[in-house]
Amino acid sequence: MTGPVPACPPVLARHLDAWLGRWPAPGPGLEVVGCSARLRPGWDGRLHPVVAVLAGERGVLSVAPAHAAELRARIGADPQRWRGAVAAALGGGDRTLVEQAFRFTTAPGPLPDAGTWVAADHPALPPWMRTFGGAVLVAFDAGGRFLSGVGRKRHDRFGQELAVGTVPVARGTGLARRLVAQAARRVLAEGAVPTYAHALGNDASGRVADAAGLPDRGWRVLRLEDDRGG
Repeated sequence: MTGPVPACPPVLARHLDAWLGRWPAPGPGLEVVGCSARLRPGWDGRLHPVVAVLAGERGVLSVAPAHAAELRARIGADPQRWRGAVAAALGGGDRTLVEQAFRFTTAPGPLPDAGTWVAADHPALPPWMRTFGGAVLVAFDAGGRFLSGVGRKRHDRFGQELAVGTVPVARGTGLARRLVAQAARRVLAEGAVPTYAHALGNDASGRVADAAGLPDRGWRVLRLEDDRGG
């Protein structure tokens, strides 16, 4: 974690405070926070025992309260190896600490709308889109077949993480970026901040986010995931 702390819009700060249990960290370095949110089912009905967000020289590592003291002790001995400390204390089995680029926006790109909001149980949707529940944003072809869609991971009332998927035949058409921008505008209209995470090195996903108005500011999110994903 190097460099200055990037600017953080108030709505994003409220989201991170609710999601992680504290934001921002009071000083440089990584703060370990015991957070009751780690004990409650997340957006997908599953527990998410570790979430960390890093921004510049600061970061917050959110864990279940019972693990906070142990991790503070482990990390205090060698703060540069905190990822290993988390893996040693909470990993095991098929669980892996996954690091992703973390993006957000309060001004989505001025791209034209490309989709329609439908219920996540719409019969034409692929199984992965049904996970999100509520309303999802979808583009269909002229025959009513699914082309691309955006689901929303509703972490709390202040933050919704966007996830997009597109069938191979529709990739490279600009459809995904238009849907992400359209979904981001709806999230903002609902009083929340739209966020977007993707694997480091996933340039295609990064280009979608850039075009939709979610630039890479160097922020990172880390989550402990099992073999079913996070």
